[in-house]
Amino acid sequence: MIPTEFKVLIQRFYVLQTDRVEAYRLFDEGHEAYLRTGPQYDFDHYRQLVHEITQAFCGISKEMLEIKDKLHQDFDRPDLSEHIEKLQSKEKQKLELTARLQLAAQRAQDRPEEEGCQEKIQEIKHDIIKNMEALSEIMQDFKYDSEECE
Repeated sequence: MIPTEFKVLIQRFYVLQTDRVEAYRLFDEGHEAYLRTGPQYDFDHYRQLVHEITQAFCGISKEMLEIKDKLHQDFDRPDLSEHIEKLQSKEKQKLELTARLQLAAQRAQDRPEEEGCQEKIQEIKHDIIKNMEALSEIMQDFKYDSEECE
C-alpha cells in the first residue's frame, strides 16, 4: 500500500509539469504577438509577459525541487528524485533554447536579407525537438518507476 502523501506528491508533480507546458504555450503565443507588433515592437508588453513567465517557471522549479527532496528523504526514492533532477536540467535547457529561438526569429524578421537566419532557426528547432524527446523519456521513466510499487 502506497502512502497517501506519496500519491499526492506524484499527482502534484504531474500538475506542475502540465503548468509548465501551459506556460511555454503562453510564452510562444506572446512572442508571436510581439513579433506582429514589429518593426516598432511593443517591448513593454512583451517584457511584462517575460516577467510573468519567469515568475511562473521559478515557482514551478522551486516546488519541483521540494518534491524531489521529499521523494528522496521522506520516501527513500532516490530514483524518482534523480528523474526530477534530470527533468529540471532539461527544462532549463529548453527555456534557454526557446529564448534563443525567439531572438533568432526576431532577427530573421528584422533582417530578411541576412543569410543564415533560417538555418539558425531550423538548427535551434531541431535542438528543441531533441530536448523534448529527452523530456518525454524522463517523464516515461518517472511514470514507470512511480507506478511500479502500486
